[in-house]
Amino acid sequence: MTKTDISRSNLLENVRRVVVKVGSAVLTTADGLNPKAINRLADQLAELSSRGLDVVLVSSGAVAAGRQRIFERTSRKQHNGKDMASRQAASAVGQGRLMHDYDEAFARHGKVTAQVLLTRSGLKLRERFLNARNTMERLLEWGVIPIVNENDTVSTRELEFGDNDTLGAMCLGLVGADLFVNLTSADGVFDRNPDGNPDAKPIPVIEDIASLDLEAMCDGKTSVGTGGMYSKLRAARRAAQLGVPTLIVSGKGEFDILDVLTGGAGGTLVLPEDRVVSSKKFWLAYHDNPSGAILVDGGAANALMTKGTSLLPIGITGVEGCFDRGALVFIKTVDGDELGVGLTNYSADEICRIKGKRTDELPAIMGPAPSDVAVHRDNMLLDAAI
Repeated sequence: MTKTDISRSNLLENVRRVVVKVGSAVLTTADGLNPKAINRLADQLAELSSRGLDVVLVSSGAVAAGRQRIFERTSRKQHNGKDMASRQAASAVGQGRLMHDYDEAFARHGKVTAQVLLTRSGLKLRERFLNARNTMERLLEWGVIPIVNENDTVSTRELEFGDNDTLGAMCLGLVGADLFVNLTSADGVFDRNPDGNPDAKPIPVIEDIASLDLEAMCDGKTSVGTGGMYSKLRAARRAAQLGVPTLIVSGKGEFDILDVLTGGAGGTLVLPEDRVVSSKKFWLAYHDNPSGAILVDGGAANALMTKGTSLLPIGITGVEGCFDRGALVFIKTVDGDELGVGLTNYSADEICRIKGKRTDELPAIMGPAPSDVAVHRDNMLLDAAI
């Protein structure tokens, strides 16, 4: 769908598959999981499924559910740690509780659910990513509603995806979704953080999310989740690059997904970009955190941005960080402006040896060189939303 084809009234007309992400602030209270919120969500997603849509749910709440379960049996203070091991242990307890509640809620509508636990490292290898895609496709063919969460128990780096907004955006490319619905505690996006700015104004539609200064708009995080509005807008920007519209809307209270998807008021609709990136480029840009950076001169920057060329060693001025061949790295100007990300054909040490050199000089420096280019254009995404 292009921007001109999309409005609130026709949002569902061309949608075959939808990813719905729900945050902890929607599903939980101070005492743990909110059964009413889970049942209300299941009611509405079951209705979408009954209308013929494939539905994938990316759900937070396992940590809160685990803490609730532990606190029911033991001392609250003893198990209220915020460190990574405590959060992962709480998630291990809570995953079963969360899935049990979802399974019962969807079963009231005759819907079968499946638990899908993912890690970023599990999707890092293209083969594993494709295997995960095949599994999800088969579940959807069977009419099952996959419920996706990060596999917190084995994840590292302070939970690898960082937040389920990021995981939700990755699922768009994983399943080939047409729409991303992000249910949050706020009623859409505002021009400033409404917590500190009572005169902040809601934004019903964002036509060009790439032009916004997201950090200036979002200066806070929710108290329950790990994301906040910044991560939701970053996920929406990634979705826009795939050509997928995003609806950021409140999931609190008596929310009605079907109403807002068929022209009702509320929330913010983020329109997709007209220029869509491939699923493969989307995966390579966001499957991992960049390990370092390659610095380029003005001529190389101009060639990359205007001509769509690969990055040649002659345009490189330096590196930041330490990385191996095949690593995901930033591509930056010498002034620090981020042009994009890409998979490097050379390690950081090798780039230091060949920077500024012509292609015909590489054999004398490297011997048999892995490639004439440092980063091939097919393995590069410019203007990445990192």
